[in-house]
Amino acid sequence: MSVTVKEIAAYLESKAPLSFQESYDNAGLTTGDPYGEVTGVLITLDITEEIIDEALHHNCNLVISHHPLVFSPLKSLTGRTWVERTLLKAIKNDIALYAAHTNLDSMLQNGVNTKICEKLGLKDIQILDPVQGNLRKLVTFVPTAHAEQVRSAIFDAGAGHIGNYDQCSYNLTGKGSFRGSDKTNPFAGEKGKLHFEEETRIETVFPVHLQAGILNALLKAHPYEEVAWDVYPLENTYPLAGMGMTGYLSEPADEAQFLRNLKKIFNAGVIRHTKLPGKKIKKVAVCGGSGSFLLKKAISAGADIFVTGDIKYHQFFDHENKIIIADIGHYESEQFTREIFYDILTKKFANFAVRLSDINTNPIKYL
Repeated sequence: MSVTVKEIAAYLESKAPLSFQESYDNAGLTTGDPYGEVTGVLITLDITEEIIDEALHHNCNLVISHHPLVFSPLKSLTGRTWVERTLLKAIKNDIALYAAHTNLDSMLQNGVNTKICEKLGLKDIQILDPVQGNLRKLVTFVPTAHAEQVRSAIFDAGAGHIGNYDQCSYNLTGKGSFRGSDKTNPFAGEKGKLHFEEETRIETVFPVHLQAGILNALLKAHPYEEVAWDVYPLENTYPLAGMGMTGYLSEPADEAQFLRNLKKIFNAGVIRHTKLPGKKIKKVAVCGGSGSFLLKKAISAGADIFVTGDIKYHQFFDHENKIIIADIGHYESEQFTREIFYDILTKKFANFAVRLSDINTNPIKYL
């Protein structure tokens, strides 16, 4: 049975919804026929001309990357820059390009920072800066005798998760009133007559990216012709998504030894770090890629060390003697993202080859 680019994209987006990407990002399908049959997938961190050549060599017509090829709008497509040349080569050879970037960074499950924590052996991991304003509250009114089937339907569609609990809802019984016109076919009562029905008010929460599916499930399960429902935005944080992560080492570690292990695990050419205060490391904060914007959050969380990339010179002064900053490099911190894609795809799809690129796309070299 063949699989299309669109089907793979939809599955990836069920794991890392595009709604979680940052405003500057360009995650999703960059180019390619969504309905084209996939012959093979090549997984990489970055997309370059060399990566397109590798995809052609292995008969892979879909390249999945962490970093999007196109970040800024293109005013021309002439091959003037490496981005344009790479994009042209992909288009000419019918190779689709797909990226999951900050949306994948944000996920607690199958996320970039989760993978870093896994490599470091951290436990009790939590999102450092959870997403806010992503939750919604659904309120609907259901004939009491049908409340259970409606609750089950919206729970199955993803509503009702709060932390480690699921099927969460608040239910209040009362009387609803309605009067149908001559054009109605009321579930209860008679046309043209005011009717009172014992109803249950059901309230539950959900992340906004699931809204369409939850409302569809509600409408299918609800017995009324006209379903009364409201959706309210919530300011609560969403603990399953956000930037950065914290976790704990099984045993407190010597600072220098931790840095040596860090260098080995991530095969870092060099680790730039702040002064070591001579204390044991227990709590670790991490952020794949460029994480300087989370430094104050890492300090507030009580982390002993903050592992990330792309720290600028003057930002190293901002540790305030409260935390160690360890810059292992952008590529180095995100290199294992390829494993996330591979695990997700190989567990779901078995009728085409999924390959990890053999090319190191890190543009930074160390002498």
